[in-house]
Amino acid sequence: MARHNGRGWYGRMIAAAVGVTAVAAATSVWTAQAGPSSDDAPARHAPGAAARPAEPKKVAAVSPVIAHASDGGEHAVNITIDDGPDPKWTPQVLQVLGDNGVKATFCMIGPQAQAHPDLVRQVVAAGHRLCDHTVSHDTTMDKKSEAYQSQQILEAEQQITKASGGVRPLYYRAPGGAFTPYSRNLAASHGMRPLGWNVDSKDFERPGTDAIVATVRRELANGPTILFHDAGGDRSQTVAALRTLLPWLKQQGYTFGFPVR
Repeated sequence: MARHNGRGWYGRMIAAAVGVTAVAAATSVWTAQAGPSSDDAPARHAPGAAARPAEPKKVAAVSPVIAHASDGGEHAVNITIDDGPDPKWTPQVLQVLGDNGVKATFCMIGPQAQAHPDLVRQVVAAGHRLCDHTVSHDTTMDKKSEAYQSQQILEAEQQITKASGGVRPLYYRAPGGAFTPYSRNLAASHGMRPLGWNVDSKDFERPGTDAIVATVRRELANGPTILFHDAGGDRSQTVAALRTLLPWLKQQGYTFGFPVR
């Protein structure tokens, strides 16, 4: 998987925001994007008894193998949207998806989710899934220490879950595909399937709407998971490309699914 260039702005933008201590996941992974279960209600204590911290609930582990396939079957595609949420572009992407009745997976940067919890909740309310895309979008994560990788993954998981109102990310996508065996196994142990892609739309480079559409059509034979972006700059070409591609995919007989878990 190719790494993306020209994306160091995340490190500069959110360096000041990084500093929250990483914590382990505390509730079960939900297969549907739903609110907290009754298990999350405050524990009751007998009169006079000292309150004890709640025991963290273990999250069911998933496969650490990088997912590319669709749960919709052989003739389904997975739309994945990276780097948001963004207050200008995420609502426009959501509108296009909604107009076409398509569900997608949003790979979110932790501090971006923290800054725009309303958008995270809109994504969840529309039936889309969440994905952990780290704190700093560091495409050299695979060259960093395990402690750094852990902080980047688990802190973002916490930020996204809090912003969503308790809905956990079901996937982990390493920035630029910078997975390591350690990061894959760590994410999987927290119920987040490592998520790759088969088709890079190249929308991040802003080559023009027609070029984005042509790239997706040409590369679709590579597999079902398609990479787009809703942040990191002007994403008007992405929005326009999705307006063209989603109806075209339907015309070709494709359905839309989520990445396998």
